[in-house]
Amino acid sequence: MPKTPYYITTAIAYASKKPHIGNTYEVVFTDAVARFKRMLGYDVFFLTGTDEHGLKIEELAKSEGISPKQHVDKVADEIKGICKIMNISYDGFIRTTDEQHEKVVQKIFTKLYEQGDIYKGSYEGLYCTPCESFWSASQLKDGKCPDCGREVTKANEEAYFLKLSKYQKWLEDYIEEHPDFIVPESRKKEMLNNFIKPGLQDLCVSRTTFTWSIPVTFDPKHVIYVWIDALSNYITAMGYDPDGSSEQFEKYWPCDCHVIGKDIMRFHSIYWPIMLHALGLPMPKQLFGHNWILFGEDKMSKSKGNVIYANDVVDAFGVDGARYYLLSEMPLNSDGSITYESLIEKYNTDLANTLGNLVNRTVAMTKKYFGGKIMPNNCKESIDDELVQKALETPKIVEKLMNEYRMADATDAVMSLARRANKYIDETAPWVLAKDEASKDRLGAVLYNLLETIRFLGVVLTPFMPETAEKIFAEIGTKQTSWDSLESFGALEAGSEVGEPVPLFARIDPEKFIEEANAKMAAQAKAAEAEQQPEAEPQLPEITIDDFFKCDLRVAKVVSCEKVKKSKKLLCLQLDDGMGGRQVVSGIAQWYAPDDLVGKKVVIVANLKPVTLCGVESNGMICAADTPDGGARVIFPDSDLPCGSKIH
Repeated sequence: MPKTPYYITTAIAYASKKPHIGNTYEVVFTDAVARFKRMLGYDVFFLTGTDEHGLKIEELAKSEGISPKQHVDKVADEIKGICKIMNISYDGFIRTTDEQHEKVVQKIFTKLYEQGDIYKGSYEGLYCTPCESFWSASQLKDGKCPDCGREVTKANEEAYFLKLSKYQKWLEDYIEEHPDFIVPESRKKEMLNNFIKPGLQDLCVSRTTFTWSIPVTFDPKHVIYVWIDALSNYITAMGYDPDGSSEQFEKYWPCDCHVIGKDIMRFHSIYWPIMLHALGLPMPKQLFGHNWILFGEDKMSKSKGNVIYANDVVDAFGVDGARYYLLSEMPLNSDGSITYESLIEKYNTDLANTLGNLVNRTVAMTKKYFGGKIMPNNCKESIDDELVQKALETPKIVEKLMNEYRMADATDAVMSLARRANKYIDETAPWVLAKDEASKDRLGAVLYNLLETIRFLGVVLTPFMPETAEKIFAEIGTKQTSWDSLESFGALEAGSEVGEPVPLFARIDPEKFIEEANAKMAAQAKAAEAEQQPEAEPQLPEITIDDFFKCDLRVAKVVSCEKVKKSKKLLCLQLDDGMGGRQVVSGIAQWYAPDDLVGKKVVIVANLKPVTLCGVESNGMICAADTPDGGARVIFPDSDLPCGSKIH
């Protein structure tokens, strides 16, 4: 019998900079849902990816002296690296610079234009570059962007528009008639009352003032604006094409759930449904808008020094420690909070003391009293009933909560079972039973109940903490790890053997950790301040015109270039200087690959005294400019200047 398809997505991450731990929450949350659905037998496709176009990225790349594609390649690799660190089990990773995505987005834009849902006009408004959003003066908050609080600039340009107003009544009716389309309920009310019912304005969907985006095929001076490009990823990744879609798209669409942050719910609950409706496609079944994770009560900010990245948390608490904290700390209807104090408290209390201690001492007692062999449960007492009942109820509770996206409540239900098992140890006192040979069968039964409860814990923990679950299964020596195996209590095989009792989580010293973390945050804040206020250049002595004329500055062309073998910083360049040629060694390897320079004209100091660097002779110096980030950019003169031209 074929499995039921289940398609779940995150919003694609904007490839402007490395995401912090708050941004990482969404992909961890979605991963837990995807793993859970796989355990229930669904044919899951989990999609994530990167949004890589727009003015902001174009400007960032320019400030770095690299191409937009180089910039987004770097950030996309960082985001994939975070997914790997956090043990994310995605099935697809889309980039909006993927060739197939760009081609289909152009077709979508053309189709909507040809059927009259996109029209050409002009736009005059206020634009926020970081948010890629237009605003009217009345929408501003204190004269600034109402979303991010940054400055806006006036924009007046020719543009294409999507007819949102045409579909307002349809959208309003659809949301009212499908009460579970937007969850939680507070998000639905916010979208209807604050954005849809007051009236929809047509949406600007093209720009002419930057080039880093997908060109409009029938009007190349326009590029397709972010929302049609970015939102379409959910269908282009699955093989949608207006000219004929793939079997994969037919299998998985409509999407079961888009997991998105509350700050972009407007785009997903207004623009996206209208686009799909205009294309004649079914609506996604559900939009789940999650809250934010804050640092204490603040949004994370480099200037405050409170930015925490996934690798910071993983280095200190392990992958599953980081995953558990994120999933257990975010309430359904309010923002979550991350502080190092709360991280340590939850890690030590829930993971080290409650779960880790339970597993470690149960396996250790099985080793000590029965040589590691799991004894049969053939000596039952009424005191066992409450633990068994709690174990049997927990998967049902977790399943219900996961289907409602109540992740923090689901993790608490799991930990509640672990706490009950620890209480059972205190109630039965295995160390007392071990002193009486007549109580050996009872001791075996008690340890069996504990080991079977730990097996339940391992299974229900799998979506949240997959590595820990595997360690638990190895320690108790079981392969009974499916969700179905939790339908009855007793699947653990008597006679099999447990593994070695290895502590799952080591306690963390709060004082030492907080001291180190505070020092690190202070250093971050100082570094951010230094970025905003660069250190003044040292005052150089005044020179005369005669001093300047002592420098022989010339135009030269790079004929060939290669890395110096004994150095990571040096490049060896062969130059046509119009004077017979020369070899120059330059410390620019960290900013330029050899192929970036071949064929380019450069400025050299031609009368510099020769030196030998890492065994290679250098006859001159390449002129370059410092950048604010501490880098260097080579000065490239007009390509028409002849080699050997003297610079005055």
